[in-house]
Amino acid sequence: MKNIFRILVVALFFVSCQHKITPSDVSKINGYWEIKKVVAEGEKDKEYGINESFDYFQLDKSNTGFRTKVMPQLDGTFLTNNIKEKVSVRFDGDKVYLDYSTPYNKWSEELVAVSDDELVTLNTEKKEYHYKKTGPINLLGDGKKTK
Repeated sequence: MKNIFRILVVALFFVSCQHKITPSDVSKINGYWEIKKVVAEGEKDKEYGINESFDYFQLDKSNTGFRTKVMPQLDGTFLTNNIKEKVSVRFDGDKVYLDYSTPYNKWSEELVAVSDDELVTLNTEKKEYHYKKTGPINLLGDGKKTK
């Protein structure tokens, strides 16, 4: 009985230490994100090394905006296909969702974690997408600063 009580106390400790996402955390989503790995229950984690494209998020103060794919270039610029998915942030009880829409489809992902350098989302197929914050790459060494 004592062991069950100890396990319960430890489990409650870990649950209570979980960072809750607040409306002020939403602005941390803005910027360039490179996928690190995808975690799916019952499957081997899929690790990503170098990515040819990044996700770029831009959300305003009303928690709406867009996500688009961009491809970093060696001079620090980005190429894009100009396809933008509308994104809105929705708070539902203790959970936070990213609601996406295009003219052809609508879907949602749960926002599991967000910080200055990490973003984790969970889709309806129970796959966790782990991203790291990134930015422009300038390998040309021309001394110019990139945005």
